[in-house]
Amino acid sequence: MNLQNRTIAHFDLDTFFVSVERLMNSSLNGKPILIGGLSDRGVVASCSYEARTFGVHSAMPMRMALNLCGDAIVIRGDMDLYSKYSRLVTEVIAHKAPMYEKASIDEHYIDMSGMDRFFGSYQWTHELRQLIIQETGLPISFGLSVNKTVSKIATGEAKPNGEKEVIQNQVQPFLNPLSIRKIPLVGPKNYQLLSSMGVQTIQTLSAIPPTMMESVLGKTGIEIWRRANGIDSRPVVPYSEEKSMSTERTFETDSIDVQMLNQVLTRMVEKLAFRLRQKQRLASVVTVKIRYSNYDTHTLQKKIAYTSLDHVLMETARDLFRRVYQRRMLVRLIGVKLSGLVGGAQQLNLFDNNEKMVKLYLSMDKIRMRFGSDAVRRASGVKCRAS
Repeated sequence: MNLQNRTIAHFDLDTFFVSVERLMNSSLNGKPILIGGLSDRGVVASCSYEARTFGVHSAMPMRMALNLCGDAIVIRGDMDLYSKYSRLVTEVIAHKAPMYEKASIDEHYIDMSGMDRFFGSYQWTHELRQLIIQETGLPISFGLSVNKTVSKIATGEAKPNGEKEVIQNQVQPFLNPLSIRKIPLVGPKNYQLLSSMGVQTIQTLSAIPPTMMESVLGKTGIEIWRRANGIDSRPVVPYSEEKSMSTERTFETDSIDVQMLNQVLTRMVEKLAFRLRQKQRLASVVTVKIRYSNYDTHTLQKKIAYTSLDHVLMETARDLFRRVYQRRMLVRLIGVKLSGLVGGAQQLNLFDNNEKMVKLYLSMDKIRMRFGSDAVRRASGVKCRAS
C-alpha cells in the first residue's frame, strides 16, 4: 500500500496510573495526585494534570515534587492493578481492530488503512474510544492520521480525553506551529541543542537542510527532520502476547546441585533483564523450564506486573523454580523465558524503588553497555569458591 494512503490511529490512556487510582477511589477526582516512592528518596512515576500545573513531572524526585505542590496526595502505586487494566484495554482493542500494536502499557497503534472504503475511519475510531471508556471506565485520547508520528502528536494535542484527526493535506499546517518538543525523538538534550541554534518550531526545523541536521545530530538528525516533515514509514507491528526473549542452558554433566542451579538461573534472568532495558521493553510473564536426565520436561509460568528490573524478575523465577523442581532428579537443562513484552522505560517501576535504586540500575547498565553484560554480576549469580 502507498504510504501516503495509510490511516493510523494512536490511542493513549490519559495519566493512566492516576486514572486507575481514581477509578478505585472517586474522592481523588480533581485533586493533585503523585504516584511514586513514599520515602524522602522516592521518585514520581506519574502525576495528575492538577499536579503538573505546579511544574511537577514524571521521574522528578518526590521531595522536589512536594516542594512544588505541597497539597498533593501521594500514592505508592500498584503495578499489578495497572497491568490488569492495561490488559483490559488491549482486549477491547484486540476484539475490534484489524491490526494493532501495543506500544507501551498505556498506548496502542491501530492500522486501519483501506477501511474507509467500507465506513469512515474517524467514526470507527470514535466508536472504539467510546467502547474502551464504557468497558474500562478510563479516560483515553486518540489521534488519527497518515503515520505513527503525526497520529501520536495529534493525540498529545487532543488530550485530555479527546480526539483529533489530521488528514493528509493538513499534516504540515498542523505540525508547523508546534514546538519541536512535540516530536517523539526530540528529548531534553536534542531540544537544548536545537534551541541554541534558534530552532523552536517544527516549521523552522522542517526547513533546515537534512545534511545540516545530519552533521549536527547524525542519523538521528535525519530521522528528526523526516518526522518534522510528516514523513514516517514505520509499520504498525502486529502485537502478540507471545513476543518473548529466552535463554536456556544444557549442562555437560547432569546435576542435582540446587545452589548451582539457582546461580545459573540468577545469571540468566540478569542477562535477560538487561536486554529488556536495552530494548526499552517490559515483561509481564515469566516462565521457568527444567529438563531431567530422562528428558522429562516441565515448565511453569506466572503473570506479573510489567517490569524490567532484575530483582523483581529473579524473585519470580526462583519461586517458579522451587515449585517446578519437585522430583529431585538429576537436571539436564534449565531455561527462562520472559514474554508478554511491551514498550516501556524504567519509570514504570519507579514507585517500587527509591532514587538510589534507580541510579544503581542506570549505573550498572552503563558499565555493561561499555564493557559487556558480564562486567557487573550479582553475588548470588556467581559460584562461590571454598576459601
